[in-house]
Order: sequence, then structure tokens, then C-alpha cells
Amino acid sequence: MTEGVQGVAGSRVQWPAVRPEVVAEVVAGLSARLQKRLDGAAAKLAERPVERTGEDWRVAVDEETELVLHAPGGVVATSDDVRCGCLLAPACVHRAAAVTVCPLADGEPPAEQAEPAERAEQADRAEPAVAVGESPAAAPVPSPGAPQGDAPAAGTLGAAERAAVDQLHRVASAALAAGVGGTGAVLQAELLRAAHRARLAGLHRPAAAAVAVVTRIRAARSGEPEHRLADLVAGLRELLGLSTALSAAAAADTAGPGVAALRGTARQVYTAAGGLRLYGLFSEPVLTATHAGVLTWAVDAGGGLHTMGEIMPHTDAAAAAPQAVGAGNRAVRLGDAMLSHREFTRAGLAVQGATRSAAGRLGAGASVRAVRAAGAAWTAEPAARLWAEPPAAQVARALGAAALPPEVRAAGGELLFLDVTLLGPVPYGPGGEPRLLADCGGVVVALRAAHDHPGLAHRGNLALLATAPGLRLRVIGRLERSARPELRLLAVGEPPSPQPTEAQTLEAQTLEAQPTEAQPQPHPPIPALALPADRAGRVNLGLERLQTADLALPPRDAAPPLTAPPAGPLPPATPVHLLSRRVEQAVTAGRAVLALGTAAARGDRARLRSAGLATGASLLEGLLATAVDQSRDVFGRVVEDDHGAFAAAWLAAAWYEEELASALCATAWSEDVPGNRP
Repeated sequence: MTEGVQGVAGSRVQWPAVRPEVVAEVVAGLSARLQKRLDGAAAKLAERPVERTGEDWRVAVDEETELVLHAPGGVVATSDDVRCGCLLAPACVHRAAAVTVCPLADGEPPAEQAEPAERAEQADRAEPAVAVGESPAAAPVPSPGAPQGDAPAAGTLGAAERAAVDQLHRVASAALAAGVGGTGAVLQAELLRAAHRARLAGLHRPAAAAVAVVTRIRAARSGEPEHRLADLVAGLRELLGLSTALSAAAAADTAGPGVAALRGTARQVYTAAGGLRLYGLFSEPVLTATHAGVLTWAVDAGGGLHTMGEIMPHTDAAAAAPQAVGAGNRAVRLGDAMLSHREFTRAGLAVQGATRSAAGRLGAGASVRAVRAAGAAWTAEPAARLWAEPPAAQVARALGAAALPPEVRAAGGELLFLDVTLLGPVPYGPGGEPRLLADCGGVVVALRAAHDHPGLAHRGNLALLATAPGLRLRVIGRLERSARPELRLLAVGEPPSPQPTEAQTLEAQTLEAQPTEAQPQPHPPIPALALPADRAGRVNLGLERLQTADLALPPRDAAPPLTAPPAGPLPPATPVHLLSRRVEQAVTAGRAVLALGTAAARGDRARLRSAGLATGASLLEGLLATAVDQSRDVFGRVVEDDHGAFAAAWLAAAWYEEELASALCATAWSEDVPGNRP
């Protein structure tokens, strides 16, 4: 069977994935002359048509030369799987250009190569956010590259680990100094080679961070729609932070659980959880550059959260969203349960022999038994206790969870469970994105779509909800870190029935005693959800589309008046952007361009000091000083250094900006902030 695929510049999902070490090996085999031509050759090859025949991807380089990529399971696993028919092969630029165009696969062996019993418990082949880590309390997973013998997992760094950390930090600093524009295929390959060396040394978390940085640099250079500068900045901050912390641990010759957490693990550790009574909460679609599927959340009888995923690779961007939506109708892979993910969000499961990772992911091993059981409403226990936590405490918990790797982060740590009343839409936010304002216990929150992909139902559902001001909802969403309260909606449901106060009860009794003609007119009706019975009072906003009939709207002339969105004085804006834009400029343009703005930054430093951010002003001054501080030879040419001082100054500024933004977000959810009350 032959499938023709037209390669489009900026879209790599049509090519097979490639292991990071394969990219490093193939690019390293080029001569210096061909390495200079690699970026241009990769751009040309990305525009060539691709033809797939079984597990082979074929590209016609020219009329006489054909390039073949053998990718079992959609992944190029070795350099021998990349074959070119030109005379310079295997040291030709075509092979290197091909692996440069292909998206990067996970650095660990694919799940198909694992043992059958192990494969069942690794249904989480992809995460919404990719990173690896280890809980200090969890037992490490042995791997071929893990420290052995006298070097325990929680011990000091060995010689191989120290060398890998030094190389990783040096190459990452060079990538930061070069900027996105200067980090071409050759420097990317060097970073991937350093990542592979770190992985072989057992440093799985820094290695995964390096691969993620290369993936985001590629997305930035090609202008892919999923590219976000904030993600690239966060990736570089994590990578340099890990390498700096490991270097400090090596210099101090320290040992302990902290070093083990910095190392990370190759795979998640599943531990026995015994019997569980699970109640479905909601499902959300998951879309990445290489994977698509669904992630389903459940709560147990004690109020703990658990997840089950159905996430698979995809090779076509156009089919990614339908694949994610369709995954919601696939059966939950847990024991003998015969219900789909969407059905489980409104039902329950009784599980025996359950296994669970530190991040709350449930294993699907052969020993697990599960049968369908009754679900629970969001307004009933145990789900109702998720909404009992005050919003400010939930925000503090979410901000703390966001600073942890996903495998250490408690399940649902980033989620908020709120009761809101819709106030009405605002046409466009600061970034041009439509938003819906809601009142949450006296705080005005901007509700945003969890995902902007047009193939998902998020944006359409948000637009329909905007037509029902006054609608009371019980919602689940992810905190959007911002100077104003913002939430990305994942699911909505019916709110609990309001309990009448003593004064309201007394008023009702008084009205009943009055003659009918003397009773006042009833209060005008308010909007409400009118969902079918099979929806069980909740909607998965990414998988299910709301209809007009699902909203019981009062006549326009009978709608109750609502308090207008806040128009009073807003709190004075903290000029954190003066520092963050320099941090981002260093990532995008590099050290040389940042040095050119030293004179213009004097005013920024003065504004930071006047706003009480003296530390931020000092960090900005240090960042610009290290950007300029480069030695020159007798001819006035810049002498290249290891960029260590510049990377250290950038890392300090980036972490300060990160912590300041989190503090401002936590403060924004306080009712005492001017402009927050409706």
C-alpha cells in the first residue's frame, strides 16, 4: 500500500519520527563544508513530496537520487535506517537533512520493544506536557545507563555523569547565546548528542529537557503554530537550572534524595494501590506535534485524583484532532471494563489489584480487575469535596504544582474546581483572544478556551456559554498564570442547588400568608443548564459540543440585570515585562543582539527600581553586562568563550521573573485587589 503525502514547509508531522541519538550520529558524520549547507538543504527537503510504502518513507531528492527512511512503528531507530542513493552516501547532506526535518521521538525505547506485561502499564506513551522526574520517596528504576555498584541512585555524581553534565551545560549555554536564529541543525545535533550522553549516564531528566528544548527550537525556527516563546524560555530555564544544580552537587560532592530527583528516571514507577472505587470526573483531548488522544480523570472515595490515558502517535496534523476526539469513544483500558472514556466520566469503576504512578496514572497490567459501577454527581461526595477548597488555596496549590516535574507532581495539582456565575463576554483579550468573564466568590475571572484547535469543541462551547450571562456553573479548568485571574475551561456542570438562608425562609413564609393579589411578582428567571439525562449534568468541553437547546435561556426582556464587568481603577501594573522581554530577547535573538540594547535599557532599570523591584533591576543590569563582556583579539574580533557567565546571569533573571510572575498571579486571585470585584 502506497500513501502519498505532500510535505509542507513548517509541518514535520508528515515525516516519521527519529530518535535523538540518530540525528546526532548522522550530522556528526558530515564534513565541515557540508555542515554549513545543512540548514539550506533541510529547508529544501521539507518542501519535497513524501511517499510512504508500508514502513518506508521515500523522498525523491532529484531525478536520479532517492532517499529512503525505514521507520518501524513510525520511528527511525538507527542511522542505518536512513539510506540515500547519492554518491556521497552515507556521509551526504541528504541523510542529515532528512533527520533534521523529521520530528524527534522520545529518547526512551518505544513501547513496542517493551515486555508485554510492562507495555500494558505504559499506556501513557505521551503526556500533555513532556518532562520526566522522580519522587524522592519512589524507588528508582534500573536502566542500562544508571549508576551501578558503588554509585547508588541517591549518591554523588560519578565521573561519567560529571562529564555529561559539563557537556550538556556548555552546549545549552552556546544555544542560548546563539539564539533561535543561530541555533541551526549542527548546534541542535550537538545538544542532542549531549542529551544522549546524559541519558546513557543515567541523567534522564536533564536529557529529556534537552530534547524538549531542541523540539521547541525547531518549532520556533519553522514557525509552527504550536510554538510558544514562553515554552521555549521555560525549557531553557529548566535545562540550565538542572545542569547548574547538578554541577553544584558535583562540586560539593553532596549526596541525597535531591540528587536523585535531579537525575530523574527512565520510566514511571507503578506501585500497588490495592482496591479502588473510582468515580469519573471529565475527559480532555490531548494534542501534541506527534501524539493525540484523550486523558480521563477520576476521583476515588477518599478524594484522590487518578488519570487514564488513550494517547497514540499520529503522522498527519489534519488527522490529529479527529483522532483525539475519537479516542474519547474508545474503551477504557483497565481490566475488563466495557465502557468508553466519555461514558466513564459519568459512571464509575470498582478496581482490584490497581497499580498507580506517583503522578496518579493508573496502570493497565494483566493483574488489574475492573467492573463498571455507579458514578457520582459533582454535587455529591466524593467529588463535591474538590470544590470545597477555597479558590485562593487552590491557586496556591496549582502554582506550587506547576514548578514540579509531571512525574513528581500530584495528580490534579494544576486543576481548579470552582463555582462561577457568568457575567458576559469581552470582545477580545490583550492577545486578540475572545474571553468570557465570570464571578467566582467575588473575584472576576476570565474564562478561556483550553485549546484553540478548530477541530476541538472548546472555542464553540465557550462562544455559546457567552450568550447566557447569569448562568451559574460548576467548572473544572487549568490555571492560566497571569496578572489577572484567568482559567482555561476543561469541563462544566450543573451547580449545587442554593440553600435558602434563614431570612429567605422567613420571607417565603410571610409571602405565603399574604393574599394572592397582594404578593409581589416573582423574580425573573435566570439561565440554567438543560442537559439531556445521558449527560449526567456535565459536559466535556473539548470532546462534546453544547447545543442551544442545552441552555434554558429566559426571554431577553425578562433577563435579570447583571453587575457590569469591573470598570473601576485597576491595581498599578508591576513592570515585570521590562525584565521578561530582555529574557525572551536573549532566547530569540541571542547574546550579540541583547548587547546592542544596553544603552536603551537604562530607562528600564530605573522603572524597575521605582516600582520597588531593585533585585530585578540588578539582575537586568548583570544580564546586559555579561552580554557585552566579550574579549577581543588584536584585530578587534570577538573571541569566543564558553558563555558560562552569560548563561548564569540569564538563568538568575529568568528564575526571578518566574517567581515574580507566580507571586503576582497568586495576588490577583485575592478579593482585596482593586478591580477584582464584580
